[in-house]
Parts: sequence; C-alpha cells; structure tokens
Amino acid sequence: MMSLTSKRELAAEVGPRYRAANRTDKGQILDEFVAVTGYERKYAITVLNHPPKERRRQVRLKARRYTPEVKDALVQVWRVADGICSKRLIPGLAALVNALERHGELVLDTPTKALLLMLSSATADRLLQAERRQLKKHGVTTTKPGTLLKHQIPIRTFADWDDDRPGFVEIDLVAHCDDSLGGEFLYTLVLTDIATGWTECVALLNRSQQAVTSAVDLARRRFPFPLLGLDSDNGSEFINADLLRYCQDHHLTFTRSRPYKKNDQAHVEQKNWSIVRHFVGYDRFEGRVAYQALQTLYGPLRLYVNCFLPVLKLIEKQRVDTKVRKKYDTASTPYQRVLDSGLLTAEAKQDLDELYCSLNPAALKRRLDALQNGLWQQATVRFSNEATNGPG
Repeated sequence: MMSLTSKRELAAEVGPRYRAANRTDKGQILDEFVAVTGYERKYAITVLNHPPKERRRQVRLKARRYTPEVKDALVQVWRVADGICSKRLIPGLAALVNALERHGELVLDTPTKALLLMLSSATADRLLQAERRQLKKHGVTTTKPGTLLKHQIPIRTFADWDDDRPGFVEIDLVAHCDDSLGGEFLYTLVLTDIATGWTECVALLNRSQQAVTSAVDLARRRFPFPLLGLDSDNGSEFINADLLRYCQDHHLTFTRSRPYKKNDQAHVEQKNWSIVRHFVGYDRFEGRVAYQALQTLYGPLRLYVNCFLPVLKLIEKQRVDTKVRKKYDTASTPYQRVLDSGLLTAEAKQDLDELYCSLNPAALKRRLDALQNGLWQQATVRFSNEATNGPG
C-alpha cells in the first residue's frame, strides 16, 4: 500500500505525461496508475488531469480591537474595585470610571474611554487573566448555641425570608482568633440588608450581650434607611434577653435561623468572606489598640464597599435533574439599589447623593491599604505548647 504522500508524488510525476499523451497512451498510463495507487478509475482521471495546487497556510492577522491603553485602564479600574469578578465589574464600570475621572485619578481620551465602556464580561476576563490571583483560607467557628429565650424567638428559614423591602437584615459574628479559641480576642459584627446588600461592620472587644447590643445599635444608626427586622443564628451572643428587649423597644422583628443550617443566613455568610475575611484576614487580634485599628478600618470600608463594589442578587433558582440553575440580576452597588428602592425621602436621597459624589474610590482604596498594613502589625502571634517548650 502506498502512502498518501507517495501517491501525490507519483501523480505529480505522471500527470504531465498523461495530459500530453494521445488517447491510446492515456489508457495505458491510466491502467498503470490505477494498478499502483488503487484509485477508482474515474477518480484517477481527475487526479491526473487536475494537479493539486500548492497550498500555503494563510494566517489572517486580525487587527487588535482593544489597545494596550484600554487594557491598562481596565487593570487600573479593576484594582481600584479590589479585583472583583467581571460580571460585577462591567455593569458598574461607567459609574466607577466617571468617579475616577471626577477626582482626577483616571485620564482617558475619547476613543479609549469608548472602547473601555464597550467591554463585555468575557473580554474583560481575558484581558485581566494575567492579573488575577486567588487566595483561599478557612478559619474556625465560634458559634455556640444559646438556649435562653429560644422559644420566644421564632425560627426563620431561607425559604420564607423573601421580603424585597429594605430594612430586613441578617447579622452574624466573625471571630479574629487565628486557629486558637483560647483567651480574649476581637470580633466583627456584620449586618447585611437582604434587599439592597448594604452591609455594616462593627468591631467588638468581646461578644458579651451588652457589647453585641451596643454594636447593633451603632450599626442601625449608620444604615441610610430604617431597620425593620434582624435575623441571627442561634449563638448565645444573639439569643438573650438584652438583644430581645432592644428589638422590642425599637419595634424590630427578631427571628433566628435553624441550628446548623448556614444556608439560612447565606447573605451575611457571603459578606463574612467577601468583606471581613478579604480585607481583615484570619490573623488573631487582641486588645484595645487592635480594636481601635479595626474600628478605624471599617470607617472607609463601609463607604468603599457600599458605594463602589457592585453585587449580584439571585432572582431565580431552578433544579433540573441533579443540577441547579441560578439566574442573577444585573450587578449594581448597594448605594444604587437603595436609591432605586424609592424608600428614601428627598432630603435623605440628596444627602446620600452628595456623599457619593464627594467620595474618591481610588483614595479610599489607598487609605484602606494603609489602614490594613497598620492593622496587620497589631496581629498577635500565638505559639502552641509544643512549639514553646519543645518535644518532651
């Protein structure tokens, strides 16, 4: 059996002689060619009469649509947005670019800005591929069940918490203890509004009933809209008479999730990672100096996260066989969601607009970086007995 290359070489050699021959000689040449190659007679005639053209691979050079200037601008905006995913970044890209231009942090010519604002999420992912870094770490839990007054606080499940009105928040505590639960260490109280995603964080020296209730009161006054209800886990820092009395005095609906069902508090659990763990980390913090540093960090962080980092909201979830298909709305910042809710008075809306226009996202990010470095210097390093005393 001849190889395809050999057949092509033979056709190139025999073809000119076949085309120049008379009818009798053509029949003889064709018989020999068919016998050697194994081709069908009609196909062999076609091969000999039509020699293959020399094929050259043509590489089409497609003009690059997005210039290096567009990529550089995208990377700059992405870094200011703390490296969020493109599906959250792109819907709010125009507002973020305008804010940076308003404060002189970003200077773009008209063609570059037009191309930047035309980017799709997929294209942005490709342009940002070399810049992405991922860091995953998991800590320990400090939630212990509180038995007091459980019968007075109704259980709420994720299935029946479906209120789109701003004001209903989930609350949780995040421990800054590294890998050890021994001794005293700081906590962060996180409150997340279900409808808008607006999140407030408050530092705590401990998780006593009085400290938690005071932190809830402080956070309640920071929200741009009135709170209507709180939903907590079953920890004793929440399930107590102090917080229950506070909610009753301020006409707040107080509910709790089911024990050991973290999905009941999916909204605040997600913020525990994306805000607290992302910006504070997993180090151990103790004492008033670290407490002041952590509380100072949360000042600009609340403005940065709520005004400039868009969030996605799940609007539909459908199970198809063994797969769950989720549909999300267009990413939008909590600030924009609050304005779109129509809940604010004209005066409150004007105050929030003025606050937003006065904020420089790049300056906030630089300040956060500096405050993070100062906070991490207060981290406490704890050694185990084996590391301290040595083996034996």
